Amino acid sequence: MELVYKLCWIFLLALPCLGVPKDAVQRLMFIAGPLTDELVSDLNFQSRPLGEPALNSGGAQPEFLCHLPSLPSLTPYFLKLSENGVTHFKVFLPWTQILPEGNTDKPNKTNVICYRKLLSTLLAADLKPILILHHKRLPKSLSTQLALREPTTFTDLFAEYADFCFWSFGLFVDTWLTFSDLPETTEGLEIHGDPLALPLQKLAAAHQKVYKIYHEKYSQGGELSLSLDVNEAGLMPSGSFLTSVLDSLDFLSFGLLYNCNNEAGFQKMVTELQHATMNMEVLLFSLKFHECSSKHEDLYAVVASIFDAIHKDQIFAIGYDVNHFLDNSSTEAARPYMEDLPIQPKPKKEQPPAMSSYQMIWETFANQSESDRDSFLHDVFPSGFVWGTSTGSFNVEGGWAEDGKGESIWDQFGHQGHVHMNQTADIACDSYHKIDYDVYLLRGLQPKIYKFSLSWPRIFPSGYKDSLNPRGVDYYNKLIDSLLDSDVEPMITLFHWDLPQALQDLGGWQNENIISAFIDYASFCFASFGDRVKYWITFHEPWVISYAGYGTGQHPPGTADPGEASYQVAHVVLKAHAEAWHVYNNLFRPMQHGKVGIVLNSDWAEPRSVESPEDVKAAERYLQFMLGWFAHPIFVNGDYPDILKSQIQQKNQECSTPIARLPVFSDAEKLRLNGTADFFGLSHYTSRLISASVNLTCTPSYENIGGFSQHVDPSWPQTAAPWLYVVPWGLRRLLRFVSQEYTGTSIPIYIAGNGAPADDGDDFINDTARLDYYRLYINEALKAIKLDAVNVQSYVARSLIDGFEGPSGYKQKFGLHLVDFGNANRQRTPKESAYFFSTVIENNGFPSKVAKKFLQTLQRNIFLTPKLPGLPASEVPSRAKVIWEKFSNQTDFERDMYFYGTFSEDFLWGASSAAYQIEGGWDADGKGPSIWDNFTHIPGNIKNDDTGDIACDSYNKLDEDLYLLRALRVNSYRFSLSWPRIFPYGRNDSINIHGVDYYNRLIDGLLARNITPMVTLYHWDLPQALQDIGGWENPILIELFDNFADFCFRTFGDRVKFWITFNEPIAISWLGYDLATFPPNVKDDPGYAAYKVTHVILKAHARVYHTYDQKYRESQKGVISLSINIDWVEPKILNDPRNVEAADRFLQFTAGWFAHPIFKNGDYPEAMKWTVGNRSELQKLPSSRLPVFTEEEKEYISGTADVFCLNYYTTSIIRHKTTRLNPFSYENDQEQASEKDSSWPTSALSNMRAVPWGLRRLLNWIKEEYSNPPIYITENGVGIKTESDVDDTSRNFYYKTHIDEALKAYKLDGVNLRGYVVWSFMDSFEWLNGYDPRFGLHQVDFANPNRPRTPKRSAIYYSEIIRQNGIPQPKEDDFLYGEFPKNFAWSVSSAAYQIEGAWRADGKGLSIWDQFAHTPLKISNDENGDIACDSYNKMDADLAILKDLQVTHYRFSISWPRVLPDGTTKYVNEAGLRYYEKFIDGLLAANIQPQVTMYHWDLPQALQNIGGWENDTIIQRFKEYAEVLFQRLGEKVKFWITLNEPYVIANLGHGYGVSAPGISARPGRAPYIVGHNLIKAHAEVWHLYNETYRPKQGGLISLTISSEWAEPKNPYKQEDHDAAKRHVEFYAGWFAHPIFKNGDYSEVMKRRIQERSSGKSRLPEFTESEKRRIKGTFDFFGLNHYTTILASNLNYPAIISSYDADRGVASITDRSWLGSGSFWLKVTPFGFRRLLKWIKDEYNNPPIYVTENGISERVDGGFNDTWRIHYLKNYINEALKGVILDGVDLRGYTVWSLMDNFEWAVGFAERFGLYFTNYTDPNLPRIPKASSKYYSSIIRCNGFPDPATGPHWCLQPQPEASSTTWPIRTETVQFLGLDLTSSNAEVVLYVLFALLLVAVLGLVFSYSCRKKSKTHKNHDLKLSKH
Repeated sequence: MELVYKLCWIFLLALPCLGVPKDAVQRLMFIAGPLTDELVSDLNFQSRPLGEPALNSGGAQPEFLCHLPSLPSLTPYFLKLSENGVTHFKVFLPWTQILPEGNTDKPNKTNVICYRKLLSTLLAADLKPILILHHKRLPKSLSTQLALREPTTFTDLFAEYADFCFWSFGLFVDTWLTFSDLPETTEGLEIHGDPLALPLQKLAAAHQKVYKIYHEKYSQGGELSLSLDVNEAGLMPSGSFLTSVLDSLDFLSFGLLYNCNNEAGFQKMVTELQHATMNMEVLLFSLKFHECSSKHEDLYAVVASIFDAIHKDQIFAIGYDVNHFLDNSSTEAARPYMEDLPIQPKPKKEQPPAMSSYQMIWETFANQSESDRDSFLHDVFPSGFVWGTSTGSFNVEGGWAEDGKGESIWDQFGHQGHVHMNQTADIACDSYHKIDYDVYLLRGLQPKIYKFSLSWPRIFPSGYKDSLNPRGVDYYNKLIDSLLDSDVEPMITLFHWDLPQALQDLGGWQNENIISAFIDYASFCFASFGDRVKYWITFHEPWVISYAGYGTGQHPPGTADPGEASYQVAHVVLKAHAEAWHVYNNLFRPMQHGKVGIVLNSDWAEPRSVESPEDVKAAERYLQFMLGWFAHPIFVNGDYPDILKSQIQQKNQECSTPIARLPVFSDAEKLRLNGTADFFGLSHYTSRLISASVNLTCTPSYENIGGFSQHVDPSWPQTAAPWLYVVPWGLRRLLRFVSQEYTGTSIPIYIAGNGAPADDGDDFINDTARLDYYRLYINEALKAIKLDAVNVQSYVARSLIDGFEGPSGYKQKFGLHLVDFGNANRQRTPKESAYFFSTVIENNGFPSKVAKKFLQTLQRNIFLTPKLPGLPASEVPSRAKVIWEKFSNQTDFERDMYFYGTFSEDFLWGASSAAYQIEGGWDADGKGPSIWDNFTHIPGNIKNDDTGDIACDSYNKLDEDLYLLRALRVNSYRFSLSWPRIFPYGRNDSINIHGVDYYNRLIDGLLARNITPMVTLYHWDLPQALQDIGGWENPILIELFDNFADFCFRTFGDRVKFWITFNEPIAISWLGYDLATFPPNVKDDPGYAAYKVTHVILKAHARVYHTYDQKYRESQKGVISLSINIDWVEPKILNDPRNVEAADRFLQFTAGWFAHPIFKNGDYPEAMKWTVGNRSELQKLPSSRLPVFTEEEKEYISGTADVFCLNYYTTSIIRHKTTRLNPFSYENDQEQASEKDSSWPTSALSNMRAVPWGLRRLLNWIKEEYSNPPIYITENGVGIKTESDVDDTSRNFYYKTHIDEALKAYKLDGVNLRGYVVWSFMDSFEWLNGYDPRFGLHQVDFANPNRPRTPKRSAIYYSEIIRQNGIPQPKEDDFLYGEFPKNFAWSVSSAAYQIEGAWRADGKGLSIWDQFAHTPLKISNDENGDIACDSYNKMDADLAILKDLQVTHYRFSISWPRVLPDGTTKYVNEAGLRYYEKFIDGLLAANIQPQVTMYHWDLPQALQNIGGWENDTIIQRFKEYAEVLFQRLGEKVKFWITLNEPYVIANLGHGYGVSAPGISARPGRAPYIVGHNLIKAHAEVWHLYNETYRPKQGGLISLTISSEWAEPKNPYKQEDHDAAKRHVEFYAGWFAHPIFKNGDYSEVMKRRIQERSSGKSRLPEFTESEKRRIKGTFDFFGLNHYTTILASNLNYPAIISSYDADRGVASITDRSWLGSGSFWLKVTPFGFRRLLKWIKDEYNNPPIYVTENGISERVDGGFNDTWRIHYLKNYINEALKGVILDGVDLRGYTVWSLMDNFEWAVGFAERFGLYFTNYTDPNLPRIPKASSKYYSSIIRCNGFPDPATGPHWCLQPQPEASSTTWPIRTETVQFLGLDLTSSNAEVVLYVLFALLLVAVLGLVFSYSCRKKSKTHKNHDLKLSKH
């Protein structure tokens, strides 16, 4: 083999003489291969253990098929080739062995892995693979694949295969050939695909497609070609084939066949080559000899002649096949030619050159002048350069203990007070809850990648895989999916310093056992996320982990052991990294095709003294101790750098005892480590001046061990971080060093961390210093790429947002976006550096001239709108009457029902603004004054004397606005042109080119982001120069406005396709010229001027329309209209014709004034003409004040709009009003008065209450009135009066409800709605109100001269609406069909005081509710429960409806004072007990099981007189009462509830005082005392039953706890999540935690009450024995649930002592939730399921019985209670989901209530019943509502049978029960005290006779049975607690 080496050296020596450049000589290829089975078998034979058979020894094929066990035997062979000069090796891929089925989703994984290992083995031997995708004949199996995949062609199939190979093997290969041996390949091609296509054309097409794929997706310096054959006959295939593929070849590749007996043929062959190469590089891929007999053993001479001939003919060969010289015989024959060559064997890679990489780099730049060093390079980065930004999990996520996350070492470190100002990362940026916010910012920034880390303890809380936390996985899945949805690639770091504390407790990174835990973690992440993640980083800056965590102890775990622990940790980290890389490489890369690397941090090191060789060495040592420590093992040879090893050895020798211990890698570990990175991730921030240490000590420290000292140049600018100085040029030098030392050109470098912080005192928004840092450092990276040829492929800026920066806490701010850590919202605001970096990304660097932005082709066909037809005049009243009749009879339930769906695919989503409101720059760059400029400069005209002089400064902040528009996801942006900015004096002879340029840049910027400009020509800011000639009262403005419009069409119309002439012209006419509140403030012509101005505006609009239509439409193909503001109105009394006409008149005077002429007949509405005309006559005027259009003008105006543009904000209620005739007034002409409903939600403007349903009705009116034109809602929004409203929940409600009403109109009503545009894009100048009302999706800080913009929550919400194109139904809301478990308990409920009445009958004692209800003003309408439903006397009626309902159970309560009148057992009221005994017997006879509540709030008044539940003696009284019930009723009752809703008893009764006994004097103490006694009383009764009665009676006993579910008001806010949890903990947990958990109150309750107590906590304490007594006193969890609230934090003043203040929660409800008859009860089924799941998770899945659930109404006679059916259907279905999907142990469900009854403090006003109680009838009949039948059907079905399975018997209509229907007036008779019809009396007589007979027989049977068993028990209801 020495011959090959010598041959190579002959080439190398000869080439320069032939004029070949030196760099080309250095890259010359000497190619061996491929492997053959014979060769592999021989090598295997030599290396295999004795007795083991050779691999592939039988039936060896000529070419090698990869076999994993054979690979180890190849390493020595490859190393020998490399030592002898071979540089490259051929590898032929077997297509059908890689993709056996031709499907890239089903590769042969074993073979893919095998070939990857083969390629890796080659690279380890310093041989570069040349990969040939296919050679020779095509496999016949391809025919089958093509036939199965029609119409797939051979080209498609081969491209898919090649694409797969690039992904799978591309990291190992940079030279590719698609085909070789073309003649043989074409032989089999004719059978594939189209038989008409020539085989070579197919090959050419396939190659060209693959070439394109490679260079568009994969090429990173690699090259691709195909191989042709050349012999004495010429080129095969012919030159024409080569010409056809020449553009898709990076070099030419030839197989050369040399005939030793035909020199002439050889010369022809060389000539053919010269002709074919066309000055391209040539690879002699294959060299074969023909007819070269033994006399030609001197093949070297032959090769030399070939070589000489080729280069003489100026064929530039870049490589040669040297296979023929690898056999021993050829080597011996060639030896004489080599003996005299003065050459040495190729040096080993491990042998360092004479000058180290560092020295070479340093010397290269040492003499660089400062001006040269600091010169700025104007150029762009390579195409495909990857821009990104980053965060780390512990820096930003927060949620430190949320959803099962485990503690990390950073959590503990912060909690121990080791961070600046005792700050922690508990909340940080709250990114755990703010995925949508962070992705929003990323969309604006537009990076290609987002580098973030996974929190190990969030996924595996204990660090081990058996502690998997699914909620953590869900979080990262959502983040990854959100990123990809926004076209941002995730780059994931597995470990960014936040080790699970549980692993640290076992030694952390000092313990090698952590490696297996890390591998499990990494494997899980690869498996879970790798299908979407293609960039993986194992460790981020492991030097920091080792140095700061275990060396200095500045970071957790705080270990200060620089001599041993630091090096041990690095050792373990390196091995963990390598194992993770191999896991990915072997198991995941073949399918996922990703890359795995590591990010290493390093300063650049300059010698402090350039004259000192020792300083130069010290600087190099510094780099090796920082960077080489980790890079050398991974990227060089698997071991630490020699400099580091020798330095530590030397230092240990110098000291009496070793001060450092560097672990040693075994040879196997070195092999395992070497090459384990697909890219080199580099973090770099600053540089250092390094000197050799002079005062050496033997104290272990980083500097002492390394023998260096660190310094900085005092001229270097310093940043907020004391360690970070601005030294941009260091980055270029470091990149050059990394390239030369570690990566070369084959391994890409990713700059994965670079940035600088601002400090607390800096200007956070206008961060110019940081902007300069980025600019200079990025430019140095550009220099490294362009000037030094360093293979840098990515730049990642640190960081996306400010975050928790380790020991410095939040003091140092690295973010591109400011985070306000003082605000619980953690709002994010883009800084100037963010806008700058976004621009760099957009320009891909720093071009010397910014190219015109690429303008996206508009995808929407909104402009292909047919011309609207002319319409007849409106009727009087108009079609509004139809709308009122259609909608006004809707119930609130029907009106407010939320609708789910989406809009059309081409729906336009936008945001809006107006020039004067946002631009500012009022006199900048030649802009002329507008009427608003003049008006606002007059004091007193505007609130707070605000002006629009600066406004949002959008004139100077175009990039900022475009940034946020892109983030918002809108596909349209509506803005207006400032007439005086373009024509300063209003005329076209005064064009301001600066203004034109501003709008050009805005329009181009929008289109570059695929945002459609929607341009308003006039939004109220008339040039003052035109107002000076009369403004809109002067008809000359028609022409001037047309001139302005014409200029705009001509200038911008090639890109603007949506034009609006006027915005809300009513504001111009009415507010400017009648009310005179708007400029021009004309007051002198009321009743006339407004009409005259509108007349001019309409004609001006028509003129502009026709200009566009005639001159521009054909070429520009846009649409044009005007935007009309319309409030919807409702007549106050619908059946009053005068009110109807007044309401219609309002519509015509506001909307029809403009819409009627344009969309109908060119004239004003008849109602308007009639009214103004009549009033003018009454005013004794000669003619109407309303101007008249000529017929020509009508025709000219009619039809001058392509679409209907609508601005909607609110609705009013209208009634007729006879108004004054004088003075003249547009308002009085309408003859109406308007008002607002006080229940409608308010806004910042009193006249703009939110009425979403008005929008639907308005859209329907436009549809009916104007023949359903295309409609665009061009403004809709709400103002909030506050300086900061980033948490603008009410605005979310506004959009949520209004967009839904628009959706209803579109989907349900057929309205032709095409687009929706919110007002407004950002806070702005709101006309007369200045900056007080905030309408924006983005907050603008008008107090800050930078005018920073901050996304509000509404922006995030609206962007999500856009993403979904509407409001699709959430997946979790899908209806679930299925059944409940067998024996499920279906029940209905009531309570004694609410239904029984008979308040003093038969010896009943007084209850606290008797007392409370008889106290004036306590109950609504002073009602009481004296009679209630009279159930005490209507037992049979109640039993009848229960049987009719078909329930299996009935829950009712026993009145304590009815049984024990004074509350004690001194006197037992037998009459009361008999009532309950009889009722229970009636239930059991009907096969209905009683569920008995012992206490449902009606305490005997006698006990209240001695303190009631505040007196702990009541515990014994309650126990005695319970024992009476067990004794008397226990044999028949198997289901007991001790207490109903103890929260109500404690807090409503003793805190708020709104429930009996009405105590409110001690709200901070009494509720807790009462609650304490209730819990103990319950426990005592439970133990009594459990120990004394359960053994005999076999029943169940527990209590019923009520609870709302609470969702965070702002789900993006940790504080609100905490509040929601606290709400439930204080509500349900108050009583559940002691009983179902640990016998004590929850920690959150104890802590908060203690914090708000003065001294000892107001919350009583349980003794340890009491805790044991209370814990576990349940057989089931009884739950009453009705609704959900939205919770937020509320800090009460310390002086307030109450339950609410202790809880600290404010609650609201979502406006989109359906209401009920109770103000507090909103229909929220989803909360029911979540509460059930919470109980399951919180209390170890106890058996649950829902003991109350229902809805109220305030409607008498509401028998068709669809709202209750809706409620029951959805709540019960959520319960079913809880059972089936969540595994909740739900055993029963109970509706509240059986019938309408006394509802406590609201009396009889609210009706919850399934049966209507008619209180006006003395008989109080129970009448079934529709919901009773529906509930019965659910009971029969035991759930919801799937309709897909066909009709189900349980859903069949049931016969009506006569006892529960409305009474029919018939002749009655008295029978047994009842009024019956004669026929019914006859039936009853027979029934009674039959019953008597049955009773007699029953007595006989019973007597015989009792003899057999006297102690028979009913065990049907046995239930285990567990």
